[in-house]
Amino acid sequence: MGAFLDKPKTEKHNEHGCGNGLRYGVASMQGWRVEMEDAHCAVTGLGKELPDWSFFAVFDGHAGARVSAHCADHLLDCIVQTEEFRHDDIIKGIRSGFLHLDDRMRELPELASGEDKSGSTAVCALISPKQVFVANCGDSRAVLCRAGQPVFATRDHKPVLPGEKERILRAGGSVMIQRVNGSLAVSRALGDYEYKNVEGRGQCEQLVSPEPEVSVMDRDEAKDEFLVLACDGVWDVMSNEDLCDFVRSRLALTSDLENVANQVIDTCLYKGSRDNMSIVLVTFPGVPKPSAEAIQREQLLEEAIEKSITELVRNGDGLEFLHVYEALADEDIPGLPPGGGLRAKRNFIESVYKRLCPNQADSVSLNYDFGGY
Repeated sequence: MGAFLDKPKTEKHNEHGCGNGLRYGVASMQGWRVEMEDAHCAVTGLGKELPDWSFFAVFDGHAGARVSAHCADHLLDCIVQTEEFRHDDIIKGIRSGFLHLDDRMRELPELASGEDKSGSTAVCALISPKQVFVANCGDSRAVLCRAGQPVFATRDHKPVLPGEKERILRAGGSVMIQRVNGSLAVSRALGDYEYKNVEGRGQCEQLVSPEPEVSVMDRDEAKDEFLVLACDGVWDVMSNEDLCDFVRSRLALTSDLENVANQVIDTCLYKGSRDNMSIVLVTFPGVPKPSAEAIQREQLLEEAIEKSITELVRNGDGLEFLHVYEALADEDIPGLPPGGGLRAKRNFIESVYKRLCPNQADSVSLNYDFGGY
């Protein structure tokens, strides 16, 4: 789970779609990890019975991709087929769906034999015409931006949380180096059956619990802007406020949600994230539209950055990319993207440098965490 590549895999998987007045964009990247263990799901229109409902989810796998992939394929069905959900008790239906899926996965041959020890966090949203239901199990996170502010965020399930630690200790486990038994960094997850075999303890009383926390919010048609669901590879380097500010600033420039999602992941990579990264960005009718003023400000920013790079290259014969980037980081450049800063413009900086210094293209470093810049 801690193995890294010599250089990150930056190819991205993208999706986009729309329905029920919502638009969404998806981006995922393997990054520095040896394997890609994330999965996701995005569905607008849940069949004939719920055509005006939508479902979005991100699953962050660990110790393998088997559980995260299975959850992406089956969690929605497990939820909507519960008796509680069919009788309009949505919150209980979501909870039962999680527990049923976790119980059912135990019978998968690879998991039942113990050959596959993988697990996965899960964060999902069911969006109806009037409400947003969000469920979280683990440390993937959902954040709702309303009127420019993150008004709701799920809670990360970490072993050091008092309630989580108490359950772990009651089940005979320990919390060391902020991990369950010194190993697992999350206290709730689907799969991870080696942590769910304590006799005399119920399904939600084990060392690791599959029980989600479920929240519901009434929609505000005028003020709701967007919902972000992302794995901890994103949240490790961006706060809720940073991400909302950054996404809003990018939405002022483009309505291409794949493009915005890609910029989030690239910026997180340059901020030093070493994990797989996946993000689902869902916009509501009240999302800000691109503005000519914001686009002009971004053009002026890029012109200023290009001018600085040109001067640096002219005055420093054979200056390598890292030195150019560090020099830019020392400058007071107004108008950098909020929540992203200079690292949000690294792709642009790289493109300008390569154009001005084609013979120095090999000096563009693949170690993106430039000493904290």
